[in-house]
Amino acid sequence: MAYSASGLTRMGGGGGHNLWFYTSTDALSAVRASGYFNDAAGMMNVGDVVFVYDNDAPTLGISVVLSNTGTVVDIADGTAITVTDSD
Repeated sequence: MAYSASGLTRMGGGGGHNLWFYTSTDALSAVRASGYFNDAAGMMNVGDVVFVYDNDAPTLGISVVLSNTGTVVDIADGTAITVTDSD
């Protein structure tokens, strides 16, 4: 799949950094690829935190924007959080 602007929500920010929530059917392994967030390059800053929710799995990942050239955005591999409900 590809980046979808409707899935990206700015949850807050300050001091030049933002906290983002991104929901998609794409796995974290796809979302963390360099270039995935290129269409959001004008909004995302190096150091921004991105929560990535894969609503197919479901899983949640937490990542950080590592670089943004103004046209190419790259986020860290991130930390995957397994979402379970054992009851």
